[in-house]
Amino acid sequence: MKKLVALLMAGVFAVSLLPGTVAAESAATRIKDISKVQGVRSNQLMGYGLVVGLNGTGDGNKSTETIQSIVNMLKSFGVAIDQSTLKTKNVAAVVVTATLPPFVREGDTIDITTSSIGDAKSIQGGTLLQTPLRAGNGTVYAVAQGPISTGGFAAGNGGNTATKNFPTVGTTPNGAIVERSVEDEIGSSGRISLSLREPDFTTAARIANAINSQYGSIAQASNPGRIDITIPAYFRNNVVGFVSTIEELPVMPDNAAKVVVNERTGTIVMGGDVSVDEIAITQGGLSIKVKKNENANQPDPFSYGTTITTRNADVNVQEDKASTIVLPATANVSDIVGALNAVGATPRDTISILQAIKAAGALHAELQIM
Repeated sequence: MKKLVALLMAGVFAVSLLPGTVAAESAATRIKDISKVQGVRSNQLMGYGLVVGLNGTGDGNKSTETIQSIVNMLKSFGVAIDQSTLKTKNVAAVVVTATLPPFVREGDTIDITTSSIGDAKSIQGGTLLQTPLRAGNGTVYAVAQGPISTGGFAAGNGGNTATKNFPTVGTTPNGAIVERSVEDEIGSSGRISLSLREPDFTTAARIANAINSQYGSIAQASNPGRIDITIPAYFRNNVVGFVSTIEELPVMPDNAAKVVVNERTGTIVMGGDVSVDEIAITQGGLSIKVKKNENANQPDPFSYGTTITTRNADVNVQEDKASTIVLPATANVSDIVGALNAVGATPRDTISILQAIKAAGALHAELQIM
């Protein structure tokens, strides 16, 4: 038997271990809950525009980008103005962002988020002017325009102000119209691929086996994160129906054992596959209390003395009886938690104990400290 004694901040814990092996099972789940079809994805869009109609809460005259944008916009309408006389308190330069979902078509609408990039105090009540939204390749996929809803406000006079939420950021439901769709030809080559949300060799093999047991040898796990599938001939004209049947197949995923602890909040989360070897945990506590007492000393009657105050300190030292519990080799998380609770460990003590168990080699899981 190997022995390891660890002195920890929360107290003194002795950890000894014996080798042992255990196993744990996960709950069966649908393939659609742990994977997705490759090619089905969203795209990020962004554009630069102007919000007008603000009640004096727009960009200041030092925001040159706002002034230049107004001049360029008016010039496109055939209006020429002197840039030095332009006031921008009712206008704000903004960046508009949106997400283009998969399978949207021309004419569909999407939500947008508008954010000020100047020194505007609020864009509440403003209207976004027509703003092209581009993808990373520079192609325009949607055009945004409409009133802005901030869900907050900024009000006040002089040094007294009140602000709720973020009045410089607003949203517009269905504020952009899709002008160009992203074609997703799923299964056009006769094959589709599934991407695992959490790549794992065992899970990928189980998914391939589940599909092959249903349709024959059509699936192969190319790597821990991808399963390639050949679409059966009788499903070539109904790829959606084929994907739907695959997504409903049950699979028992396999995940690496992990223990996540947050030292700031004392939160501990343990997965079901966490296992430990046989260990003995001993916790001993030492409590020291110091109490200050003040006493008044009076002088003798008819003397020339004065009353003085003295301070006495009473020291009480108490050592709690150590409690010991032996935990057999197990993969049951409730046994681990129950054992730690049995020795009176607080959440922070439990974190220290887990660190000691991991250092001793008895905890067969990844210990992640946040």
